[in-house]
Amino acid sequence: MEVLGAVALVTGANGGLGKYFVEGLKAQGAAKIYAGARKLEALNELVATDPERIIPIQLEITDEESVRQAALKCQDVNFLINNAGVGLNKGLIAAPDLSSARAEMEVNYFGTLIMCRAFAPILKQNGGGAIANMVSMVARVNLPFNGSYGASKAAVLSMTQAIRAELAAQKTLVVAVLPGAIDIGMGKSFPDPKVPPEEVVRDTLQAVIDGTEEVYPGEQAKQLNEQLMQDPKAVEKMIATFLPD
Repeated sequence: MEVLGAVALVTGANGGLGKYFVEGLKAQGAAKIYAGARKLEALNELVATDPERIIPIQLEITDEESVRQAALKCQDVNFLINNAGVGLNKGLIAAPDLSSARAEMEVNYFGTLIMCRAFAPILKQNGGGAIANMVSMVARVNLPFNGSYGASKAAVLSMTQAIRAELAAQKTLVVAVLPGAIDIGMGKSFPDPKVPPEEVVRDTLQAVIDGTEEVYPGEQAKQLNEQLMQDPKAVEKMIATFLPD
């Protein structure tokens, strides 16, 4: 599908990568951009950059009623960007309890699934459109110092594949975005090199235009993808050295 003239919804638009997605959509000529965040006031500065096109939406992706209300207000959406997520930098055994693992799975997996379920019928009525799910290379090979985050993103990747199959008949493109560490707040704890957020946005939007189902923004992600295809066990052993404190 074309980004030019699209009506998009970006979750987690108030910070991190979300703001860059909104800027990228503006630059490529999206007709309307719904910016979702838990607190509307967090979107004031972003909306002020283009109040004609950027529409703030109160949205808590783990709350089914909040998502339902957002869906009722966004009936013209044909491009959903599931960007909202959380990373708490905990190991699976080293963590003091299960709270971080549960929170990451609740937001990253269940929140994304709730959004896809709510907006799939809307995309269908608008001709199919596209969904872009922010995944991560740690979905393919887990970094132990952030083990529960990687597990949640592996669940998102598996979910994305299944949703892609279910929505193929309605002509909805479902893209998995698998960057390495991004040079934003959540990525600060990851090893270098980091990919600029503008590059992640650019590659994601180009994947939607091209109809590409998986995209690997950044040199780190591209190299890891090639290495995983050649010798996945060697990559696992290499990454296994990044242990929790």
